[in-house]
Amino acid sequence: MSSILFDEPGPRGRRAMAVGNAVGAVVVLGVLAWVLVVLARKGQLDASLWQPATDASAWQYYYLPGLRNTLQAAAFATVGAVVFGILFGMGRLSHVGGVRWLSSVVVEFFRAVPVLLMMVFLNALFGISLRGVVADPAFTAVVVALILYNGSVIAELVRSGVGNLPRGQAEAGLSLGLTRGQTLRSVQLPQALIAMLPAVVSQLVVVLKDSALGQLIGYRELLRSAQILASGNGNPLQTLFVAAVVFILLNMLLSWVAHLLARRLSSRTSGKTEAGPGIGPSIAVTRQLGTAEA
Repeated sequence: MSSILFDEPGPRGRRAMAVGNAVGAVVVLGVLAWVLVVLARKGQLDASLWQPATDASAWQYYYLPGLRNTLQAAAFATVGAVVFGILFGMGRLSHVGGVRWLSSVVVEFFRAVPVLLMMVFLNALFGISLRGVVADPAFTAVVVALILYNGSVIAELVRSGVGNLPRGQAEAGLSLGLTRGQTLRSVQLPQALIAMLPAVVSQLVVVLKDSALGQLIGYRELLRSAQILASGNGNPLQTLFVAAVVFILLNMLLSWVAHLLARRLSSRTSGKTEAGPGIGPSIAVTRQLGTAEA
């Protein structure tokens, strides 16, 4: 069986791939063994260094509070980024030239500015110019910066998702007398949101990882808490290893959710509509809208 990009490898190709995978696994295991030997010679595998990094007090006073702050910032940033992305994504699709131009400028600007630079600038703004107005400048700077950057990415996902829909979707709405704006909101946008949902969930991994940049402006998230714990016990390798494992597990969970959503959505939208397997999508939308109006 062959695909569009390449032919299915034959027996010789499969044997070569199997040998390559085996050699790669041996190399990786060898490098890992060498790293462990070097760490053992340096005394980094001693229980006296790992015990303070993994005991109950470390989790109670450092890892769990830092994880709570990380998830809190990521949760607020996720909600704000989705709202920001939908609004400015629709703005980029607007038929009003001024709205479309302004939305494009905002999206392209915040996509180009590094997240860390926005965090530093906003932290200075909230901590100096708006002192007393913003209760927690570091937390607010982290959340706002993540909203602006990731919201701009989601806005581009919205624009491309609507643009990739069949033209018959818009024509079905217009044929019922809906305006272009009503067609965008009622017909095109819901379908685009469903199609881009796995990509949005994958973007949450970026939100979660970028929240660690908040430690550079004093926000006590998971990485910052691990650094504070390491400074007191003199075991930075061990505490940062534990924090890295927590981040990896969270990101793997989000990636698994995105993969599960992609599989379920692909199985639900694989050529089937509510109007039946032999009816095109534009006719299905027309029937649904006509039923709702009736």
